[in-house]
Amino acid sequence: MSVNQQAHAGPPYGQPQPGYQGYQQPAYGAQSLPGVPRAQYGAYNGPMPEYQQPGPPQGYFPSLGFPSKGSPVSLNSDSSSLAPNFIGSLRAPPTSGAPPPASGASHPSGHLAYSQFEHGDVQNGIPASAAPMQRPPASQPFLPGSGSTPVSQPSAFQQYGPPPASVQQLSNHMAGMTIGTATASAPPPAGLGYGPPTSVPPVSGSFSSPGSGLYTPYSATQGPPPTSVPQGLPVAQPPFPGQTVSTQRLPTQVPGFAPPPPSTGVGPSSYPPTTGAPRPPAMPGPPLPGQTLAGPPSSQPNHVTSPPPPAALAGLHPGPPMSGLHGPPPPTHPPQPGYQMQQNGSFGQVRGPQPNYGGAYPGTPNYGSPPGPPPPPKRLDPDSIPSPIQVIEDDRSNRGSEPFVTGVRGQVPPLVTTNFLVKDQGNASPRYIRCTSYNIPCTSDMAKQSQVPLAAVIKPLATLPPEETLPYLVDHGESGPVRCNRCKAYMCPFMQFIEGGRRFQCCFCSCVTEVPPHYFQHLDHTGKRVDFYDRPELSLGSYEFLATVEYCKNNKFPSPPAFIFMIDVSYNAVKSGLVRLICEELKSLLDYLPREGNMEESAIRVGFVTYNKVLHFYNVKSSLAQPQMMVVSDVADMFVPLLDGFLVNVNESRTVITSLLDQIPEMFADTRETETVFAPVIQAGLEALKAAECAGKLFIFHTSLPIAEAPGKLKNRDDRKLINTDKEKTLFQPQTSFYNNLAKDCVAQGCCVDLFLFPNQYLDVATLGVVPYQTGGSIYKYAYFQLETDQDRFLNDLRRDVQKEVGFDAVMRVRTSTGIRATDFFGAFYMSNTTDVEMAGLDCDKTITVEFKHDDKLSEDSGALLQCALLYTSCAGQRRLRIHNLSLNCCTQLADLYRNCETDTLINYLAKYAYRGVLSSPVKTVRDALINQCAQILACYRKNCASPSSAGQLILPECMKLLPVYLNCVLKSDVLQPGPEVTTDDRAYIRQLVTSMDVAETNVFFYPRLLPLTKADVDSDSLPAAIRNSEERLSKGDIYLLENGLNIFVWVGVSVQQGLIQNLFGVSSFGQISNTLSALPVLENPFSKKVRSIVDMLQGQRSRYMKLIIVKQEDKLEMLFKHFLVEDKSLSGGASYVDFLCHMHKEIRQLLS
Repeated sequence: MSVNQQAHAGPPYGQPQPGYQGYQQPAYGAQSLPGVPRAQYGAYNGPMPEYQQPGPPQGYFPSLGFPSKGSPVSLNSDSSSLAPNFIGSLRAPPTSGAPPPASGASHPSGHLAYSQFEHGDVQNGIPASAAPMQRPPASQPFLPGSGSTPVSQPSAFQQYGPPPASVQQLSNHMAGMTIGTATASAPPPAGLGYGPPTSVPPVSGSFSSPGSGLYTPYSATQGPPPTSVPQGLPVAQPPFPGQTVSTQRLPTQVPGFAPPPPSTGVGPSSYPPTTGAPRPPAMPGPPLPGQTLAGPPSSQPNHVTSPPPPAALAGLHPGPPMSGLHGPPPPTHPPQPGYQMQQNGSFGQVRGPQPNYGGAYPGTPNYGSPPGPPPPPKRLDPDSIPSPIQVIEDDRSNRGSEPFVTGVRGQVPPLVTTNFLVKDQGNASPRYIRCTSYNIPCTSDMAKQSQVPLAAVIKPLATLPPEETLPYLVDHGESGPVRCNRCKAYMCPFMQFIEGGRRFQCCFCSCVTEVPPHYFQHLDHTGKRVDFYDRPELSLGSYEFLATVEYCKNNKFPSPPAFIFMIDVSYNAVKSGLVRLICEELKSLLDYLPREGNMEESAIRVGFVTYNKVLHFYNVKSSLAQPQMMVVSDVADMFVPLLDGFLVNVNESRTVITSLLDQIPEMFADTRETETVFAPVIQAGLEALKAAECAGKLFIFHTSLPIAEAPGKLKNRDDRKLINTDKEKTLFQPQTSFYNNLAKDCVAQGCCVDLFLFPNQYLDVATLGVVPYQTGGSIYKYAYFQLETDQDRFLNDLRRDVQKEVGFDAVMRVRTSTGIRATDFFGAFYMSNTTDVEMAGLDCDKTITVEFKHDDKLSEDSGALLQCALLYTSCAGQRRLRIHNLSLNCCTQLADLYRNCETDTLINYLAKYAYRGVLSSPVKTVRDALINQCAQILACYRKNCASPSSAGQLILPECMKLLPVYLNCVLKSDVLQPGPEVTTDDRAYIRQLVTSMDVAETNVFFYPRLLPLTKADVDSDSLPAAIRNSEERLSKGDIYLLENGLNIFVWVGVSVQQGLIQNLFGVSSFGQISNTLSALPVLENPFSKKVRSIVDMLQGQRSRYMKLIIVKQEDKLEMLFKHFLVEDKSLSGGASYVDFLCHMHKEIRQLLS
């Protein structure tokens, strides 16, 4: 492993500290693995081959270095055994499907094909500081002193022999290689080493730093070490923040792996050779999604060909330029822990030709002599690239055991996938606020250079686990909360009291304000007020103030809010059984309206409307024997025909309400009315709330496109032909501005809209969703609703939606200390000015994402502060202020920024940014911008923070090593790259949904959780260890569960044991399993109980009830399931993780050159 930076003085980030053992918390299903130490990453520098005959395999591939956690593992194939840190070898896909490019073919400008053989402008493996080594075309002896770094240990080097005369000889020569086993007594390796780097400097390309020996063997509970190594894209990661590993790559074939399908090649290189010779044409391979074909026909749908070869090389076959020292690494000493060195062209185990695989790479393209056949494309091995599963597991085992204490500025919290308790000691809990970075650049130039967006994802009313304390409510009486005179920031732990406590200096704007007499308190010897711990606003990061009348509309306290249920009674809704279902459910659900902690009953009043082409209002006054219906048919000028008796207290009017709910399904049982209105329904609810002078929520249950003659009437404009054109953005925009204006009126009144949609065809979610979206409401969509399969999901969603905590008539403002300011906002809300986020309703699941920009310099000493203040009306009608404070560090070194980033939050921000971008730009532009920004983030790290190393290596910051895999998931999502089965409405729905998701929800939405159910321990409460989202991880003898926050798939392999099928589904064979089940049968056996408890546990963690879908292997539903295996190539043209990593590497190299 190579490290050129000083490790920071503190313990490595994320190491357990003593105290607080054994906290459990019902959140992400995160079972920590007891006794599993964190396996720190070390670099892999290629195995030690023993050469039986000298002769350099030409086509040198720098060995791919990957941090590996590994105990020695031996794969008995070709008598090779792998050394402790070996990550495995490489496999090459068949060459079919990738014909050589025609000389006239070209690929689209701006897109070079995927890199195949990386030869950059930097000599591979030699430190940038060294003088460039002359690379003669012939092989030559490699001398220890040829690099710039001296070697203080004796090393035996072997002279390289001549290149093999023919491809056949080379193949034989490769087939004969073996790898020596590591033994304790072996002498140190000549050119390569394993294990922690010590003070011996490397020969070339590897930089070690003293004291970085953080390697832990693989633990038994974490599965076998990774099995193979990628080519085309070495990736190195620091073992802990602050260290950088530089490594190289090697091509080999993994024993025991089936040949991958032809679609998985890594494409050609587009880099100039290091020697200055003209570049030969590159090998064809799959392009970036979205590229068009120009050139020869190909069996691959996405085929890219390269530019024509330069004249000098017209007769040559494709192949990478060769130069310099190539050939087998030094002699046969087995690797031994101790130090690490690396030599140019180090080679790993290579196997001879195999069925369906091309032969090994031919010798040097001898300019002027007849060319050999083209090489096969090589493929990176997925096991050797960063694994989300491993990162999640490491964080759980390191940070899940003790509470996260918020007293220290700029602490990065545990991942959202880790179960942890929070102790508020002055900064808001990460459940309320998460940031993309907890150490932000001091200057705007530095922020621009890194391209890391500075953003916070804020969830002001987040639900806390039962073990954590809700924010305290502080009542300062009629004088209200104490605030800064100038910037109006609220009293918080960072305010500085001066002059014996008589005044305080604002931590946001530095203005000095008098302390009101009633609030005065003396200071202790440290300058703290003596009542510091008695006052939540002085000692905690999150708390609430009771607002005074000045904070209320029209200077009068608000009335309790109202809920209005508005039910579509058109033909579709009645025929599907939906109307009856809603009415039955409401009878019992009205007992569970939200209420303040100690109240006997809810203060919320309720009202009922039904509608098709006209609206029916119901008088349910408690004094009536029967409900009365009033019809408003003039939908063009909506009014509410009754005031008294429309909004009522549930308990007082219970008998009338029950009678109404019994009658509605009967009244409309024989309806023939198929047309509906929509905008007048919202107008009716709005008018009712205005008349009652209260805020509230409309629950609208709607089934079809509103084509009836009325305001807000819509036409069917669904047009799949617009996909991938410049007009595609219109599919996401509302078709009329009518709804934007209506939303504005709703926000002004505090009228929030929650919309439940039950479409059988196009409904225009992009337009119908405008009002719910801008009022802070939610949309739920049940396409092709069927009572037997969708009833549970709908009823669970409805129950949760009615019962959850909501703040009404809310306004949020984010204040920052001098130097940065909030400039951009994402989420479900309305903004009438540049600072205030207005929401008619804000519930406990909604987030607002805020981006910050510099407007001045920041200082490392004072850091940066955020204060989020939310003014809202509680469900009892109380006006409150909820305050969240967060302090961040500031840095002058880019390395500190990259050491304190949070990739999950970064992806949450980037997804929202992109999903807003599709409203105004072509989708391809949005995708390219995302790729470019991430390439810039990683290139800046590589250039400024990583040790000097070969350009043939991809080096990722430790806390951003999952950025490429997660970014690829965003790029492949239905909004940015829809498959043929994704409807326009689906895309609009997902776009709105993601925009207000929190970090935990986007994490599982973009990279679903895949659990092997057959590996579950029926006797424990823990979940089985998750596996990576790829088809090659599935075994046909097992059953798996995949969840993404909206769906749960249970995938059953064709070879699953009959007993397991009987235990889980209650049928005797695979063929009898019904894929129409919407719930698992309740069977009395341990396996059934365990699986159902896992499903229930996952359902409890998500804000929506997930639809259960049973998928049998090789069944038609399997295509849908495979869409969520996000590490694989997608049917809609999305790249596999491996291919995308190659592409990102190429983009980074282009930026660096």
